[in-house]
Amino acid sequence: MSDTQHEDRRPTPDLAEENACFPSPYSLTQYTSSKTDFDGTTYPNPYKGGKWKVLMIASQERYLMMQNGKFFSTGNHPVEMLLPMYHMDLAGFEIDVATPSGDPVKLEMWAFPQEDEVVKATYEKYRAKLKAPKKLPEVVKDLDNYIGVFIPGGHGALNDVPFSEDVKKALFWAHNNDRYVISLCHGPAGLLAAGLGENKEDFLFRGYEVCVFPDSLDTGANIEIGYIPGPMPWLVGERLRELGVKILNSDITGKVHKDRRLLTGDSPLASNNLGKLAAETLLADVATR
Repeated sequence: MSDTQHEDRRPTPDLAEENACFPSPYSLTQYTSSKTDFDGTTYPNPYKGGKWKVLMIASQERYLMMQNGKFFSTGNHPVEMLLPMYHMDLAGFEIDVATPSGDPVKLEMWAFPQEDEVVKATYEKYRAKLKAPKKLPEVVKDLDNYIGVFIPGGHGALNDVPFSEDVKKALFWAHNNDRYVISLCHGPAGLLAAGLGENKEDFLFRGYEVCVFPDSLDTGANIEIGYIPGPMPWLVGERLRELGVKILNSDITGKVHKDRRLLTGDSPLASNNLGKLAAETLLADVATR
């Protein structure tokens, strides 16, 4: 390996914080692109009732501390957030944005597909809500008009969402009221909030099948190519398995899955597929309510 190639695999310093890093130049060539795989899907008969909305619970945290003490400069992955949002929005569902304390949503702008018009348009439409989201403790006081809860991916999802009692309230409410939970990549870390203070045997999603970003990449290739600056603080798949969740994928192919009212996807590659699955599922559901 040449010195240049080796250097390209070194995480890039984020000078805004001590010992913080963005993904390496090489890793960005492997994991990001200027356009998504959006295929032009439309919804000829969108929901027009106005009652049912989707609640997106996003991370408000930028930095994830790794085991070696380095910070990964992360947040919510823009494609994993905005492309599913596009589909649900186009299908007629207004999306409310909330974070655990109402701080602005953080995005991995280094992964933003700058030539993707659909993602760019969705970002512009929701920019104000992302900058000034609702406070989740207030939102969970009245969830009746939400047909689903969407937790986007990005390594930032490991920071705050899994440890929020308010996320737990939203998940239990969705489960007990026949509403949907939608997530992908590292977003299913948010499901762990349902286990806060509960016995493992009683975990809300025990026995469910999900797609999630593979631990094997976070312990292997992601470190080797400098996407993350060190070993993860903990692993999403490992935690979910410990609670009795079955993970269907071992790689990232864009796989999505629906188990009861839980819709999941494996990676950024699943963003378009999950958006379509969510939109179609929600449209079919509200037609019967």
